[in-house]
Amino acid sequence: MADASSFVQLSPTTLAEFLDTDHVMDIGIRPLWHHMPRIAGPAYPVRCMAGDHLMLHAAIYRAPPGSVIVVEAGDLDYAVAGGNVCAVAKKHGITGFVVDGVLRDIAETRAQEFPVFGRGIRPIPGGKNSIEGLNVRVRCGGVEVAPGDMVVADEEGVVVIPADRCDEILQKAVAKAAKDAAESLDDWEKNHRARIEDILRRKGFFGPEDGAGQWV
Repeated sequence: MADASSFVQLSPTTLAEFLDTDHVMDIGIRPLWHHMPRIAGPAYPVRCMAGDHLMLHAAIYRAPPGSVIVVEAGDLDYAVAGGNVCAVAKKHGITGFVVDGVLRDIAETRAQEFPVFGRGIRPIPGGKNSIEGLNVRVRCGGVEVAPGDMVVADEEGVVVIPADRCDEILQKAVAKAAKDAAESLDDWEKNHRARIEDILRRKGFFGPEDGAGQWV
């Protein structure tokens, strides 16, 4: 069965070729410190109310080691976690956070090399008052994320592979990555140019490849 150690070898760019767009998070979810390593792991999704982060703080003690905690935050005004929460999450074996919201203490988080993806940074902390969903289906970055779905995230983006499709997607992505690695740039350019020129001709665009073309 496909696991995180296999998926972490694959770029979200490669995986996205075999997923619908509704399994790729929007461009607002991004690494919050530079040179962050790629992460992969089963989702442990939580939901937080606006101005509150209780459920994320509960999750760091409940999510299994290797999990990616995925957070549907209620707003962008209050940070759902800071340096100490990230340090404890790392201590407990959590792979990283993917947050549809904001975090704080990024300098500390970067220093301890704990991966965090989100919409931005804001120094104001939320409260701890609201009981919401823990390890339940959430919406993060425009994607529905269920417990156990595989999350792969790096500087190229964040993808979510449904748990029941992990083996299928892994097999296809591994084959694609191997094919890409075996092809030289010269071969890629040759094939690419031929394909582009064929598309242009089929769409009625003719002319010398090194000069001005014309529609007919």
